[in-house]
Parts: sequence; structure tokens; C-alpha cells
Amino acid sequence: MSTVDTTTSPSGPSRSNLGARTGIATVCLSGTLEDKLAAAAAAGFDGVEIFENDLIASPWPPRQVRQRCTDLGLSVDLYQPFREFDAVSPDVFTANLRRAEHKFDVMEQLGSDTLLVCSSVSQDAAHDDDLIAEQLHTLACRAAERGIRIAYEALAWGRHVNTYDHSWEIVRRADHPALGLCLDSFHVLSRASDPAGIGDIPGDKLFFLQLADAPRLDMDVLQWSRHHRLFPGQGAFDLSAFVGRAFAAGYTGPLSLEVFNDVFRQSDPGRAAVDAMRSLLFLQEQVEVGHPAVPQDRARVTELPPAPDLTGHAFTELAVDDASGKQVANALAGLGFTHTGQHRSKPVQLWQQGSARVLLNTTEPSASNESGAAVSALAVDSADPTRSARRAEALLAPVLPRTRGADEASLAAVAAPDGTSVFFCRTDDDAGWPADFLSTGRSPEAGVGLTRTDHVALTQPFDHFDEATLFYRSVLGLHPENPTEFAAPFGLVRSRAVTDPAREVRIALSVALLRRGEEWAPGVSAPQHIAFATDDIIAGARAMRARGAPLLEISGNYYDDLDARLTLDPELLAAMRECSVLYDHDEHGEFLHCYTEVLGSRIFFEVVQRIGGYTGYGTTNAPVRMAAHRRLRVARSTGAPLNER
Repeated sequence: MSTVDTTTSPSGPSRSNLGARTGIATVCLSGTLEDKLAAAAAAGFDGVEIFENDLIASPWPPRQVRQRCTDLGLSVDLYQPFREFDAVSPDVFTANLRRAEHKFDVMEQLGSDTLLVCSSVSQDAAHDDDLIAEQLHTLACRAAERGIRIAYEALAWGRHVNTYDHSWEIVRRADHPALGLCLDSFHVLSRASDPAGIGDIPGDKLFFLQLADAPRLDMDVLQWSRHHRLFPGQGAFDLSAFVGRAFAAGYTGPLSLEVFNDVFRQSDPGRAAVDAMRSLLFLQEQVEVGHPAVPQDRARVTELPPAPDLTGHAFTELAVDDASGKQVANALAGLGFTHTGQHRSKPVQLWQQGSARVLLNTTEPSASNESGAAVSALAVDSADPTRSARRAEALLAPVLPRTRGADEASLAAVAAPDGTSVFFCRTDDDAGWPADFLSTGRSPEAGVGLTRTDHVALTQPFDHFDEATLFYRSVLGLHPENPTEFAAPFGLVRSRAVTDPAREVRIALSVALLRRGEEWAPGVSAPQHIAFATDDIIAGARAMRARGAPLLEISGNYYDDLDARLTLDPELLAAMRECSVLYDHDEHGEFLHCYTEVLGSRIFFEVVQRIGGYTGYGTTNAPVRMAAHRRLRVARSTGAPLNER
């Protein structure tokens, strides 16, 4: 894999490139307030929301924070949160006004003119809209005297006010020019509220917009909010429609992120801030494309080229050492691949069958501490590789330096979150990358009927799984499919694939949610595999066996269970048992697939046959495959014989 440090934040985009100003709440990022401000500025944000706890813990007085933000080119757009203000008794209200005056003093020193006031969650809160409106009106009067605005936000778990339309009714009743709404996408969309009503709110009453995505979860909304929010494009919410409604209503403030997430709050703040900025660039593009009625000066990313069409996997490159290189080469030969080319200046072999191409590179260092093979690069065929590369750079993907000979193809490469190099190229171009390989004198054979690369599967580091989803979605223009989880032999695994609309390029991402037991159950570290397509997997599996391919044997219990659960053709079931072919189906079609043994320390191959409209990846069979790989690994390490099939 690439040795480039992808945790280093690239220079942020020019702020003038964005139609709307961008902001990020300090609560999104790890570290001290000083760390968070530096990270936000480096990623190109225009402003920040100062979370009160961050300021309280900082040694800097508010005036120094303001000066630091000025030096970094950041505005302080919001101070938050001000809690449990409304729906209280007269004596508590008096104390709350005193508390507010102190916060106004802080805000003046910070240079912030907007205070976020959350709806009450107290069990003692009065169920009285007129009282809430009256108390907010009084607060707005006090704030206006100081040049400050009050942005009222309905928390999704608020005691009485928990929807944006209810909060708007209270603001409307309070009727003060210094009182408006803060609309938080999580609070609106987690309750399945219809954002269409945002269009009925006057734009001058939309004081602030906070954005967060999230996966669809069936759980307490407070816990969902505190631990599982995501940056836009990483979850399941339709933020494009939400923002489009607000812009169409006349909202003129910043697009600001407020994301509570356990992973982000422990990650490198520089890296997280870049991920956050990428999410806003991508979101603005979605708004611009999907909501043409939005004023163009609000949703425009002037230097973000549209994603070109992708037409397939050009090649997948494996970094190998001497031992694993021979093992992988033998496996490829057994799978019917031919060594057709040798790079003119580098120790890189080209193996091909149909349009499936694998490069074996002995110059790239393995991403594993163990000796063995690892996916070091993915290459996709792009209708416009130059535009793909410009888009990737505009979306803050780290550009990888490359050395090439005078007569060699110029290939643009960027680093994915896990360090994998991603190339954009044209295989059908006479001057394209295949011309860099000298012929070995061997032409691609029919092999065993493998036609192309179906997908590439990559295990992600836990902290970068959601970042990877957004990277491939935004940079390559791929569409994320619904995530799935399954119980593997050693814990839960989450999987999510991204693909283009024509399903020419598929990348399957997975992550172990919690990995323990490495001492007693050493596993495959971050397994990766390449899947090749065929039109006849039974014939192909028999041919591969005859050629000596190291196909993985599957337990007979699996086929007994298939026979009990499904009414499969007996001849097909017998052939599947004979060839260790696994089976899955859905309402659209069927999926047959088989695997090789693990090659080196983490790589294996898969052969798949899709029948009908099946678009999945046979995830239900992953635990069976994992157990079979484990059994073989243990047998080889202990010298014990394998059990009878």
C-alpha cells in the first residue's frame, strides 16, 4: 500500500469556492479548543460554533479565543448550548436571565452574535406555549440590547417542544426580531418530520442551520443523537432536500456541522475536519444538482467537476514479497489467468483473463507487518480520467506522488482513507497504461471462463469506515448500498458496498465492530479479496480444481442446511457440494460463489456468478467462509488433519 501519510490535512479549499459559508461545531472534533480551531481552519472552514464545554476547559480567555479565530480566518458563528431556559417558574426565570447576561458578556468577548437556546427537557417544564413564548420574548429583548440574536432549537427529545414546526409556532407567537429558529437536521429527520414545512417559514426567521447525518437505527433518540451522528453523505438522511428547503425559504446563514460521534471525538482532529469539509462540498453539489430552484449563489461549488462515468475495474494491484508473490502467481494461474506483461521499468507483472487484470508489484511495501500480499491500488476506468483526478483533488483527496519513465503513461493517483492508492485511467486508450507493459509472448487464454472483476473487498480500520464510505461516494461518484451486519466467528462485522449506477465498479467495505481475542484466536488481519465474475461457476470450479487452484473447502453441514432450507435442484446441490460453491438468493435472483485459500497473510480470491437481478455479495455466507479459512489455518499451523467434509 501507499506509504503516504493520509492523516495529514491537505490545504483547505479557497473559501470563495463555496456558495454558502461553512462552519463546524467544536464538539465534532477531538482535542482541546486550540486543537479544534487549528484543524477547522486548516480544512478550509469559514467559521465555528463554540461549544461551551470547550471554552470552559480552555486556558484562553474569550478575547484570546476571538483573536486566535481572527488569526486563523475563522468567525465565531454561534455560542452554544444554553439549556433549560424556557417553561420555568418566575424565580427560576429570574435566575436564568441573570445566567443569560453572563453568557452575553462572554459572547461579546468572543465576537459571536448568536446564542443557541435549546427547548427544555426537564420534567418540571410547564406545558404552556404562551409562557415559553413570553419568556423567549423577554430573553430576545435583553439580547437585542447587546446586539445578539437568539436561535431557538427544538430538541428531538424535548419535554414539550420537540418538533421544528412546534418551535416555529412559539417563535411566531413571541414575535421579536432578535428571536428566530435553529434548525438541526438530526432533530428534524430523526423524528421523520416532513421538511417541506420549512418552506413556510420566513427566511429571516431561519437564524441557523446545523447539519448531521445518521444511520437508520431503532433506538432511543437521545442515545442515537449522542453517539451515532455522522457527517453528511455517511448516513441515511436526505440532507440535500433538507438544505434545499432552507435555501429556497431564504436562509442566508452558514452550513454548519454539529456531529456527536464517539469515533470522531477520539480521532485526529485534522483528519476529521478534512472529512467534514469533504462532506459539505459533496452536500452542496447534491443541493445544486437536485434543487435547481435554489439561488445559485447559495449552492455552488465552482471548482468541483462532476464525476465522470466509470466503466469498470481497470486493474487491481497487489503488493507482494518473494514468498507471497510466487503463491499468488500460482493461484492466479490455477484460476486461469495468464502472465501477459512485464512493466518496462518496474518489477510489476500483469496477469489477465477476459477483462480482469491483476498486477503483482514487488516494489510496494506490504500494508501488513506480516509478510504477504496486500491490495495496494485500485484502478477504475473513467470516461475522463483528468476530470476524475481534478474532482478528487477538489474533494481534498491526498494526491500521491509518482515516478514514471519518459515513455510511460501518466496516471493520476490519490489515497483512500485506508492508504490504498486509487488510479483513474483509460484501458482502451492506445497510449494508456497497458502500453507500459512489455509482452511476455503469452496471450490471454480462455482460462476457466472468468470474464471481469466483479468487486474488490477491503476491510477498513474501525475509525475510518464511515470516512471511506464518504470518500468513495463523493470522489468516485459511487452510490452506497444499505449497510449490513453479521455475526462472524470472532465478533460482529459491518459491511457496506459502494457501486456506480450501472454496477460496473463495485467496492465492498467491511469493518470488525470490536476485535478481541487475538492471543487465543489469531485471525486474518484486515482480510482483502478480489472477486471475479463468471457465467458458469460449476464448470469454472471444476476447471480450476483441475489446474491446481487452491480452492477453499466448505463444510458438509452447510450443504445439509441448504437442502433443509431451500428446494434446490438436487443435481445443482450435489455439484455445489462437490465444488465447494456457496449459494444465496433474493427476490431478484441468485448468487453462486466460491473462494480460494488465504494467500500470504490476508489476500484471497473469489469467483462469483450472478443470476437474474441479484446485486448483493452473499454476505450471509461470510461466517461460513471465515470458519473454513480458520480451520485450514489452524490445521496448517498445528499439523493436525482437516476434518472430513
